[in-house]
Amino acid sequence: MNPGNITIRAMAESDMAAVLAIQAVCYTTIVPESAASLLAKLRASPSTCFVAARGGEPVGYLIGLPWLFASPPQLDAATCRLPPQPDCLYLHDLAVNAGARATGAGRALVEVFLGRLSALGLGRASLVAIQNSGAYWARYGFRPAAVSGALLAKLASYGADVQYMERLTPGSR
Repeated sequence: MNPGNITIRAMAESDMAAVLAIQAVCYTTIVPESAASLLAKLRASPSTCFVAARGGEPVGYLIGLPWLFASPPQLDAATCRLPPQPDCLYLHDLAVNAGARATGAGRALVEVFLGRLSALGLGRASLVAIQNSGAYWARYGFRPAAVSGALLAKLASYGADVQYMERLTPGSR
């Protein structure tokens, strides 16, 4: 049963206006990414980008990318080129409109993401927790990851109070 009447589907380029609107209201501590940057990510990996919809209208989204754990992508990059041998599925962005947060949309998006992680056979997922969201991600098995000096410098572009997190799949590492 789906009490919020939420459906999860692949993100399409035609969803970009709704994605940008959701992003604009959800991210208050960083400058939202441009349409060009989000489109580049979608075009690079359409099989790992999803929309949560209610009544056909997007109320949330998730952008994932097969990536390299040691070097998460830069924010607002105009291009996105996937590495030839990714070692993780990077959860770049998850946002759900305030009016849809009690519907299970966020959980459904994360579950689809974790399903793709399994299907791709990658041993780990990673993300940058912003806006004090580390406890939220811990509910899905993500834990703080050890980071190097170079990675710490890169994480600074994500704003204050960021945390690089990982979720290992059983049997990995």
